[in-house]
Amino acid sequence: MPESSLTLYKLIVLYMLDRVDFPLTKTQICDFILDRGYTNFITLQQAISELIDAGMIHAQTMRNRTHISLTKDGQDALHYFENRISDAIKQDIKTFLTENKLKLRNEVSILADYYKSTSGEYEAKLIAKDKDVTLVDLTLSVPIEETAATICDNWQKKNQDIYQYLISQLF
Repeated sequence: MPESSLTLYKLIVLYMLDRVDFPLTKTQICDFILDRGYTNFITLQQAISELIDAGMIHAQTMRNRTHISLTKDGQDALHYFENRISDAIKQDIKTFLTENKLKLRNEVSILADYYKSTSGEYEAKLIAKDKDVTLVDLTLSVPIEETAATICDNWQKKNQDIYQYLISQLF
């Protein structure tokens, strides 16, 4: 594969991240690029990995999701080389982000992970954010790992109801 193709895929990732004010998940980026047939999975993974290694994007993994955000170096590189992305691809990205912005934001605004604490309990860490504002940051201790995993799964599904319940009870 020519280096120019790999560079284009990297620029597409940078461009997507530059057009939102929240991180995107690796899955969200992959779904967009692979659904449009721009490249294959292996090449895209290589592009993302090289961007991380170069410090152009930052990746943070929580449970089974990797959240990716643009760094200052990535932003600078994009602005220098943005003209290498065709207008058609830019329009595809803009359309995708416009049509899916709320869904994409919601997917990265709800975080859930668990870990084994020093006491031997499992702690489920549950977070709900709106942009950069943390709405809820809750840690629940439970004795069984499966329970912690279930709590995290249910937080993904029921966070709005739980948030509304907390607000109604506390205000």
